[in-house]
Amino acid sequence: MSILLDASTRVIVQGITGREGSFHTEQMQSLGTRVVGGTSPGKGGSTHLGVPVFNTVAEAVAKTEATASGIFVPPPFAPDAIMEAAAAGITLIVCITEGIPIQDMIRVKDFLRGYPAARLLGPNCPGLITPGVGKIGIIPQRITRPGHVGLVSRSGTLTYEVGSALSAAGLGQSTIVGIGGDPVLGLSFADVVQLFEQDRDTTQLVVIGEIGGSDEERAAELLGRGSRLKAVAFISGRTAPEGKRMGHAGAIISGNRGTAKSKEEAFRRAGVAVAETTDEIVSLLN
Repeated sequence: MSILLDASTRVIVQGITGREGSFHTEQMQSLGTRVVGGTSPGKGGSTHLGVPVFNTVAEAVAKTEATASGIFVPPPFAPDAIMEAAAAGITLIVCITEGIPIQDMIRVKDFLRGYPAARLLGPNCPGLITPGVGKIGIIPQRITRPGHVGLVSRSGTLTYEVGSALSAAGLGQSTIVGIGGDPVLGLSFADVVQLFEQDRDTTQLVVIGEIGGSDEERAAELLGRGSRLKAVAFISGRTAPEGKRMGHAGAIISGNRGTAKSKEEAFRRAGVAVAETTDEIVSLLN
């Protein structure tokens, strides 16, 4: 089993004929992802990488019955691409694009309230992968192996590092989800944790957070209410100074809010093991 993406998921790629869209579509296809088409305005009616290209998402959905989309378009066009996908009936929208202005994402989030069936992952995220089955995004297949550990992370780099360490230790993953590090996002830690709770094939959970915001604390609160998952958390950014953004746009401490310490304490109160370093994650799961 898995969350969000399985072998039957029909996927389109928005921006499929661009450099990034083409490269990552090929990677997705090589894993077995069921890519059924793509969009590129003005190139509708053509074929690319063995799948049909459409001018709009609405056309793509009508012809392919796609339910998921990966977005590989530049920041000025990504907000409209997200809204177009939701309006066309796509229920899983994965936006890889980074550099989208906060005000644009606020507008997108407001728009998505009218489409409650649409789940947005990202933006500025590596996407998700169900090892051995399929992926939408840029997570390398080679660092993963099928198993029972659910992994959710704000950091793409730490997603790869921890996923690789888990695989090397023989701890396969059910699904790996990178939610992204922007201040305004789609799916939250709590949203993804709840999905893992509902997936009976996921028995362990790794949460990779970072400074800034309070999303990790909300996930800790959810786990603290009672969880069947053996969970481990790691928070990056312990030494970050107050008021200075570190890495992601959302990784900034304001006063006592969003510190690594406050997040770690929240997980400990919830009964979740907290790793001091990424190297400890594997040992704490065993």
